[in-house]
Amino acid sequence: MSQGFAELLMYVAPQRVREAQEQWLTRVLEILSATRLDAQALDLKQLWLSPQLLLTQTCGYPLMKILRGQVQVVGRPVYQLPHSAGGNHCSLIVARADDPRQRLEDFRGSHGLLNAQDSNSGMNLFRHTLAPLQRDGHFFAQVSLTGGHRNSLVAIKAGEGDLAAIDSVTFDYLARDRSEEIAGVKVIARTASGPCLPYVTRIGADAQAIREAMNQALKDLPEVAAVLAIAEVLPASEADYQVLLQYERAAMDMGITQL
Repeated sequence: MSQGFAELLMYVAPQRVREAQEQWLTRVLEILSATRLDAQALDLKQLWLSPQLLLTQTCGYPLMKILRGQVQVVGRPVYQLPHSAGGNHCSLIVARADDPRQRLEDFRGSHGLLNAQDSNSGMNLFRHTLAPLQRDGHFFAQVSLTGGHRNSLVAIKAGEGDLAAIDSVTFDYLARDRSEEIAGVKVIARTASGPCLPYVTRIGADAQAIREAMNQALKDLPEVAAVLAIAEVLPASEADYQVLLQYERAAMDMGITQL
């Protein structure tokens, strides 16, 4: 385990969270006696599938849809945040605070916002929650992609959409450190829970050693652990994320294939 790509790119805000992730990663590499390769030229999929991958974090939905059997799950984080528990998180479905609508069904036929079509928190859990309320295979009259959860919050507040699903870890980080970014929105509903975003490595790497190094680094850096609000990294496997495909199937069985 001498060198490899090591990047934590899933939660990059607020800034002190990003800085804490870098400190955590640096300490993990020290414990593993590993050298970090420059990954700037790689997009996310190239990083995930690189034969030189040492450690990164992906989304559970892409893990099961495009990465299954091609990466090794290292573990999943236990966040100590208001909407996370036991290694699970959810999405919070939000609207403008001054929108008079109070129930999900009141938003049928409105304008939905997704951070990305392949996002578990921004699409898959959202679709699963809205599926019982769909009509003729649709819930929204219009759907737009924003490119990120923070962008979705900005668009909701600007009146550029009516409803969005925000990853609860992102929402709780912002509520704690950048409350102005969630000011002006209200939570309409909470989705079903699912396993937190997995840490992965390449096939053949020592996933247990990497996970142990991650947990040791959290103990070594208590201030970093507090900023990240991560208590530990639990062992995990693809089987833990099968529930996300069950949510997909449940929505499709109810007649809605995509938002």
